[in-house]
Amino acid sequence: MNTIVLVLLASFVLFVRTRVLKYRAMIRSLQDHPGSRNLMTSMGVFGLLSPRGFPGNIMEGGLRVWYTKHRDFELYGMDIITSASVFPKPEAVFLVADAAAIKDITTTRARFPKPIAPYAVLSVFGPNIVASEGDLWKRFRKVSAPAFSERNNRLGWNETVETMKDLFENVWGEQAQISVDHVVDVVLPIALFVISAAGFGRRILWKDTLVIPHGHRMTFKDALNVVSHNVFWKIATPPWIMNHLPTPHMKTVRVAFEELAQHMQEMIDARRTAEKKEHYDLFTNLLDANEDELDGSNKLSDKELLGNIFIFLLAEAFYLPEGYLYAVRCTTRCEMNLLTETLAVLYETLRLFPAVIGIPKQAAEDTTLTTQDANGNRVVVPITQGAWVVLQVPGLHHNPRYWDDPYAFKPERFLGDWPRDAFVPFSSGARACLGRRFFETEGVAIVTMLVWRYKITV
Repeated sequence: MNTIVLVLLASFVLFVRTRVLKYRAMIRSLQDHPGSRNLMTSMGVFGLLSPRGFPGNIMEGGLRVWYTKHRDFELYGMDIITSASVFPKPEAVFLVADAAAIKDITTTRARFPKPIAPYAVLSVFGPNIVASEGDLWKRFRKVSAPAFSERNNRLGWNETVETMKDLFENVWGEQAQISVDHVVDVVLPIALFVISAAGFGRRILWKDTLVIPHGHRMTFKDALNVVSHNVFWKIATPPWIMNHLPTPHMKTVRVAFEELAQHMQEMIDARRTAEKKEHYDLFTNLLDANEDELDGSNKLSDKELLGNIFIFLLAEAFYLPEGYLYAVRCTTRCEMNLLTETLAVLYETLRLFPAVIGIPKQAAEDTTLTTQDANGNRVVVPITQGAWVVLQVPGLHHNPRYWDDPYAFKPERFLGDWPRDAFVPFSSGARACLGRRFFETEGVAIVTMLVWRYKITV
């Protein structure tokens, strides 16, 4: 027994010693660049499980930047800082809130490619444009990009108007006052209806969300809503727990994933068997790329078809309602007489409440980034090959170097000249969101029609 204890103790000491030596070597490679030093990393599942982290340099937390905005960068005196940790392995993450450095990172994809591992969770239905890089991403982009044209943006505007009219006339009717428990209950269906009609050629009416279709256990809207809020937990939970030890919540999540897969497959089958018409939407592009007669180099497999349909639906369900949510709230504090003012409200909303708070990259080679300290002195930051570099969106969006009174809600800042490189809610460079113009068109229509018809109070 004593021998076993000694072996275990020696193994533990060796493990700790190895970790400490690697950690010290990593710290030396940072060349004393300012930042935090922690026991555990806040990346990945650790940050997900503890969004606020633990005090005393134990762990910072996965959502720290959401709470601190630009304050950590002010604390360390520059707009590129580090976050180094020992466990589960010694690693350093470079956190960036410098607009020029972010532009350098996003325009030189060869130096800072997108790491795929953090996005693996989004491949639950198959490979897709978000969770891919290199030649595979180029192939997905070649298929998807033509659908996000001005022609389809106009279609998005028209479908949004029709969806809002359906809401006003057939759901809210002549009611003098409308009470909504949560604005997402309104904007999520709108987002789903618009992308279904403009992107996938499937028009959904508000009354369709009230009845579960035959052969289903959930409506399309409810299944997508549950999946969009639980995709990370679905992947993190072992299948045997999900299937054999389900809590009521786990059972709901499992059913939602099964139902969403069934709804998407029915969309595919319905379009394939429908009368052939000329379409210019995203769904047509994806289906055409799945047909056998297409050039094999660009052909989408069935899994890739399903994976890309899912990711565009997920973007609409997760990303767009966040912008609408706060923009609708903000209408209580400003009047919007022009569509440009509506867009300014949406932009200011996304500046303060971006849907994505961290955009990870990974250095493909030993390189450098340039920033400046609090005194305006130029600082060259060495980045070693393999290091994580994260674009901290709230930090950038609250950086006083670019934004006057950055914590205040001021839509008018977007009506004149404004620092475009310091605004990245849609990311930046070649990997920027393909659907940005679609979102802007849809968002302006929704907010304008709501404000035009109703006085909104919160």
